[in-house]
Amino acid sequence: MTYAVKECFLTLQGEGMQSGSRAVFLRFAGCNLWSGREEDRETAQCRFCDTDFVGTDGEGGGKFNSAEGLSAHVEALWGQGADGRLVVITGGEPMLQLDRALVEALHDRGFRIAVESNGTLAATPGIDWLCISPKAGTEVVQRSGDELKLVWPQEDIDPAALERWDFRHFLVQPMDCATRERSVDAAIRLVMDRPRWRLSLQAHKVVGLP
Repeated sequence: MTYAVKECFLTLQGEGMQSGSRAVFLRFAGCNLWSGREEDRETAQCRFCDTDFVGTDGEGGGKFNSAEGLSAHVEALWGQGADGRLVVITGGEPMLQLDRALVEALHDRGFRIAVESNGTLAATPGIDWLCISPKAGTEVVQRSGDELKLVWPQEDIDPAALERWDFRHFLVQPMDCATRERSVDAAIRLVMDRPRWRLSLQAHKVVGLP
């Protein structure tokens, strides 16, 4: 297995229930809902992505020929100390590359593994914290996990229907777009109308972290 990593660096987790936690952020290249090229955005299944996941030229990125090699890279970025080791794996779509071998290699180095996925592919076994962010018009097969993060607003998604899925936490995050003020207002209204949901903001952008 060769792992294509867009970027990998030490930071603070900026979203969700673990926001503010020290973490190594591992972004895999590639996605199954959009090529990442602007010319393909209008025909993509996910049209609002704000992430560059194309190639392996980001900070700490590259191609890794083994799970051992990639897990060693993650450990080197964490630095000294075994307490609280957390790696946040995302993309693109991480389930295209995350396999049992990498999960085991990261666990062997003492890391707790958090993953952020669009849910269209079944989750790799052994993940410690699973966040699913559904996209309108896609077939979500992974309907259980730790947190469901709904980027809002999206047409053709019913928050009431999502509440029947098996998650411990239901988060709504304003869409980062030209009409962000309206997105924030819409997210607040959703929480006020359906109190099972909790507002989640991208704290890393507020404080200027990548």
